[in-house]
Amino acid sequence: MDTKYMKRALSLAEKGAGFVNPNPMVGAIIVKDEKIIGEGYHKYFGGNHAEVEALASATENPKDGVMYVTLEPCSHFGKTPPCVNAIIESGIKKVIIAMLDPNPIVSGRGVEILKNNGIEVITGILEDEAKKLNEIFIKYITSKTPFCLLKSAMTLDGKIATKFSDSKWITGTLSREYVHRLRHRYAAIMVGVNTVLVDNPQLTVRIPGFKGKNPVRVIVDSRCKIPLDANVIKTASQIKTIVATTDMADTDKIEKLKDFGAEIVILPTENERVSLSNLMKKLGSMDIDSILLEGGGTLNYSCLEAGIVDKVNFFVAPKIIGGHLAKTPVEGDGVPMIMNAFSIKDISVHNFGEDILIEGYVKN
Repeated sequence: MDTKYMKRALSLAEKGAGFVNPNPMVGAIIVKDEKIIGEGYHKYFGGNHAEVEALASATENPKDGVMYVTLEPCSHFGKTPPCVNAIIESGIKKVIIAMLDPNPIVSGRGVEILKNNGIEVITGILEDEAKKLNEIFIKYITSKTPFCLLKSAMTLDGKIATKFSDSKWITGTLSREYVHRLRHRYAAIMVGVNTVLVDNPQLTVRIPGFKGKNPVRVIVDSRCKIPLDANVIKTASQIKTIVATTDMADTDKIEKLKDFGAEIVILPTENERVSLSNLMKKLGSMDIDSILLEGGGTLNYSCLEAGIVDKVNFFVAPKIIGGHLAKTPVEGDGVPMIMNAFSIKDISVHNFGEDILIEGYVKN
């Protein structure tokens, strides 16, 4: 029964995806006399936490009930008061937790406070599932740098576009819909300036009836070559757009980009390009907890080489393009030997219509 109830709490938690960043997704339910009497989840950043939502929704007095929560209840004042206080005051007799708070500053404190107030605490129920759900939060809260997912779509022969740069559309409708859901879930979407020059993308979430916010758009552009009439610049005053550049960029161009509403971040160089490690630190300091990398082959390779990629999503469509001039998902200099290849672990495969999604994590 513990597993059943925790699964319900996890499904509630996921409803907060894309709305709570940089907070974690959390779900909670209250069970009394073997029935659910209250449930809730963290709905948006700054809003009530899941435990408070569950207590507020209770259809009867929660005293002597059991609370199932996907993440250790908070023990500190943030945007809202500590959740442990509300739990103690409610008379809940037992709290079952999927995972401890990964924040090293507070991890375990919530459990300790609950126990000191006579509440039984059990931890580790569906812990792996809870950690996967909040993999973004875990990376961000422990490193202060964003979790980075490299996403690419390619043909069976590993091409992302024809030799004429035509790439619409390699994958089918279901795959593209899933990518737009990813865009909503991640705090920012990042591309290189070459992608802007070739595709002139909008980099927005296009889901029917969508009511969330678009991700921050990050353009990596060492010399500010981005055109002023690019879609991302023309709409920079409506959707936060960051141009990551260096002191090699023309200062007049920088001022013109600012006039359009773009935010300019000047970073150190590595091999005459934007230092990606410094970019990640900067974005982390701006409360950007996650990056969906939709770059071309050059930026993708540079990000892998810099060690900033945590996870990959490769969509494979049942098509063949051919041609040695056709672009591939990862280009750059490439590794010198097979032994130097970037290895992927924890592979999972999913179907989206005729397409296949291969998902995995980059080995450190």
